[in-house]
Amino acid sequence: MSPRPPTIIDVATRAGVSKSLVSMVMRDDPGVSPARRSAVLAAAADLGYRPNRAAAILAGTRTRTIGVVVDDFRNPWYVPMLDGIRAALAPHGLRLTLADTRANEHLGSSPLDDLLSLRVDGVVLAAEGFADAVVPADVPVVVAGERATVPPGLDVVASDEAAGGRSATGHLLELGHQHIVHVTGSGGPAAARRAAAVERMVAAGVTPVVVGDGPTAEATGYEGTRRALAEHPDTTAVFAANDVMAMGAIAAVRDAGLRVPEDVSVIGHDETPLAGSPLVRLTTVDPHNDEVGRLAADRLVRLIGTPTSDAAPLRLLVPPSLVVRSTTAPPRP
Repeated sequence: MSPRPPTIIDVATRAGVSKSLVSMVMRDDPGVSPARRSAVLAAAADLGYRPNRAAAILAGTRTRTIGVVVDDFRNPWYVPMLDGIRAALAPHGLRLTLADTRANEHLGSSPLDDLLSLRVDGVVLAAEGFADAVVPADVPVVVAGERATVPPGLDVVASDEAAGGRSATGHLLELGHQHIVHVTGSGGPAAARRAAAVERMVAAGVTPVVVGDGPTAEATGYEGTRRALAEHPDTTAVFAANDVMAMGAIAAVRDAGLRVPEDVSVIGHDETPLAGSPLVRLTTVDPHNDEVGRLAADRLVRLIGTPTSDAAPLRLLVPPSLVVRSTTAPPRP
């Protein structure tokens, strides 16, 4: 028979304090002296004690957990953002839990509601489709990333997607490209990049060609580029709305018997791990999503426990930067 797990009474006995004081330490009550707090935490570590979080929730205490809602775990856009969130939460002893909007679609449940039912202390909303969400006044929510619709009254921390679209398009124009295709998809970031790319091309006297319909996925990038090359054989450059779509664009260019970048330059957006791969070396735009995550989490930590304010919602934009690699070059003479 395996030994029973240590209890709060075992911790109290080891630390030489009362059970109630151990409970106060576990819920981070500020009324405990540093010496007693250290003694309790040392005893808990020695015994391998872990608080019963379900009991803490039922007791109405803080869970010291931040919920993060994402669109799809498969999207590499989230990797640096989550790293930034973790880095910001660590000094405060806060943990994070993830909810994917697609994970329980078959059940018809909302990931935001699921997190709120767990009594999280706050939520980073990094997904689309929550314009009508009802959030309790005592649960802070910060939106991370540009979204097509945002619940009213919420702070937003995002990369400057319009600046990213201008940067990518400007790079191709500066190389001398006059026949540029923009392959796009759905969602707030893609819409902002698309609008900026079109504006930049028009300002340069270039006729915009925009293709793509559906999710910002590799298949959309492939099909959009394949169609564009067939309809516009003079195309010399493709700006894909993100790096995943850029992978599809590169495949379509090669399947058309063309070379990247000798015949067609390709640039992406997001600086995902894919972009820096020696196999691809994709030119892209770094939105600094780690900084977006860090700033969103910092803002959320400040809001936790703060009384509701009548101040206007904060909108904080992180400047992106261009990362030039080997998939872009001047067009052939």
